Amino acid sequence: MSNLRTLVFFATPPHDCSYLPDREATTMFVDPRANVDKKLYSQLTALGFRRSGSHYYRPHCEHCNACIPVRLKVNDFEPDRGQRRVLRKNADIECRVVPASYSDAYYALYAHYIEERHSDGDMYPPSREQFVSFLVEGATDSWFIEMRLEGQLIGLAAMDALDDGLSAIYTIFAPELEHRSLGTFAILWQIEEAKRRELPHLYLGYWIRECRKMNYKTRFQPIESLIDGHWRVMQNP
Repeated sequence: MSNLRTLVFFATPPHDCSYLPDREATTMFVDPRANVDKKLYSQLTALGFRRSGSHYYRPHCEHCNACIPVRLKVNDFEPDRGQRRVLRKNADIECRVVPASYSDAYYALYAHYIEERHSDGDMYPPSREQFVSFLVEGATDSWFIEMRLEGQLIGLAAMDALDDGLSAIYTIFAPELEHRSLGTFAILWQIEEAKRRELPHLYLGYWIRECRKMNYKTRFQPIESLIDGHWRVMQNP
């Protein structure tokens, strides 16, 4: 079994940054041959790593520190007025936690979401292989939250269970229901799920101040950021 002392890391060559124009990025990966169990995954997450399928990675850019790992202290969280409105708006949605797996229904929703919302991104065009390699492969203690309206699947949130929290991996939803703010709803639901499991944190991935798509993360307070190896509550995000 691998541990932090025995892990080997690799860095990619510089490539175009997916979030900030005119910048290059370098990514550090855990050796894919490593045997990463839940304990080690939890330790890596606390150090700022994320999971994508069977890969564990974090930004490792020489001249840029824009990508900041963030997590929410769930027991201190109180929804603001807008978040309470999202909860009321979606009170008719039934949520169910199921093991992360492939199904044609899941993929159909995923493909519809990518085609309508991310046709200009590096996840387009979607494929079944992409869905599996991103959201199913490498699952350790990994789950999907099914969101159903009158029995119909309208959203799917992928999350991992860690020793000290939940990690929000990715959320997809029917694009025609954008007015329901299902991305925000999924985070609010995972906050409550972390409380039910008596876990202190919800890890939200990376936050970039200059990236408007990530602004929603700092609406959840109090949010902590990992700076110089220490988690601290963000001031004036």
